[in-house]
Amino acid sequence: MTDKEYKALSIKEFSKAAKVYETDEAGVYKMCKKDYPDVLAELEREDFTDLLDCGCGTAPMLTLLKQKYPNKRYTGIDLTPEMIEVARAKRMPGVELVVGDCEQLPFADASFDAVICCQSFHHYPNAQAFFDSVHRVLRPGGRLILRDMTAKSAAARWFMNHVEMPIINLAGHGDVHVYGVDEVREMCDRAGLRLERGEKRGFFRLHCVARKPKEA
Repeated sequence: MTDKEYKALSIKEFSKAAKVYETDEAGVYKMCKKDYPDVLAELEREDFTDLLDCGCGTAPMLTLLKQKYPNKRYTGIDLTPEMIEVARAKRMPGVELVVGDCEQLPFADASFDAVICCQSFHHYPNAQAFFDSVHRVLRPGGRLILRDMTAKSAAARWFMNHVEMPIINLAGHGDVHVYGVDEVREMCDRAGLRLERGEKRGFFRLHCVARKPKEA
């Protein structure tokens, strides 16, 4: 499939999911909640002022962050208009919500201290463009916290990418690719980010923290 076709599938999938995404009827999407504690733990390591949530969906993570750190500034971006519509209905002051593409972040250079991305990355057809864009919008010393699906062995990831993914696409889901730590490290290196933590954790989770180096 082309990049455009993958993104069209994702928009169709999550347009249907938007109204139930944070309910007991969310189905498989409820598993995303398993990522929140690990992301919060990383954010608590360092102070931040401006945070961007890539693939924010209906903004469940931003809702938690707004409650925990009410005086910070937050921005969420998602490709699916219906997701952003539901998020905006929460009327959270100090939270900007944008319909847009995470491969081409529509924000000024050096706008954010922290970028988070939870269970959205495997929907991106051009993963390198995402890392390049994150590097641009991060301030020097800022961090990317990435959570996504993975498998520990290259063979298992091959099966997921070449057998499971095409079946999932036929079922109407816009999943593109799952990555290992080494692949993420290579893309970070090309983008100018330094991977500080790259781990395979429970529930088939990839946990990565990358930093934009401070200016010399």
